Amino acid sequence: MPDAVRTAAVRAVLIMSLTIIQAMVAFLSTLTGSWLAFPMVLSSVASTVVATWSVLDVWVTRQVWNQRNGVVSVPSSSARQIRRERRRSRRAERAAERDGTGGAIGGRQNTGGFSRA
Repeated sequence: MPDAVRTAAVRAVLIMSLTIIQAMVAFLSTLTGSWLAFPMVLSSVASTVVATWSVLDVWVTRQVWNQRNGVVSVPSSSARQIRRERRRSRRAERAAERDGTGGAIGGRQNTGGFSRA
């Protein structure tokens, strides 16, 4: 998990846990008839809104990270294979330019690992 997403997730878990504790205090103070019940219920409602926002922030942060940095590399990732093939073809082109063959290796153009049958 990327650092930005991890930070947002930790923040969301902390906010959610505090919200749950606050809701329990509001519930118990309502049962006992304490004067603290009404302010705690109001603040619990506000905390629920903030907790929902923080969970949404984790999702948005993850989406933004994926858009900026691409697909997370996993062995089955097709994007990883395409990047690898592009790198190979660029290296072959640079090597051919250094050798002076002008991009053709052995009279054939580089096909990036695919045959043109």
